[in-house]
Amino acid sequence: MARPMKWRKVCSLPENNKFGPLDLNVDEENSVRMTVDEYETIRLIDLEGFTQEECAKKMNVARTTVQGIYAEARKKIAQSLVDGKILLIEGGEYRLCDELKNVCGRGCHRRRRGWQSHDY
Repeated sequence: MARPMKWRKVCSLPENNKFGPLDLNVDEENSVRMTVDEYETIRLIDLEGFTQEECAKKMNVARTTVQGIYAEARKKIAQSLVDGKILLIEGGEYRLCDELKNVCGRGCHRRRRGWQSHDY
């Protein structure tokens, strides 16, 4: 029997979800798709300075899961930069946090920007 899916907790959606050579047509050949949960690992680890263990706790998943998500996200960023592809951030297995119910604490993107949960 398959294990039930565990949603990854994400503080907010990215303000921009399309990066790279924007004069290209967005199609499978010219783009790389990064999921929102992959974006969240990049944000937490590379921008906020979390360890993989801290990131895992924040996202409510195992450290090994974060390790895999993070490695895949970095590969996609490299593909976009090196191959000149559009990076699209969309989809994934995530749920947005509700800072009023599940206080996010340190590293919460909503709190840093002054966002409130009713903005989404």
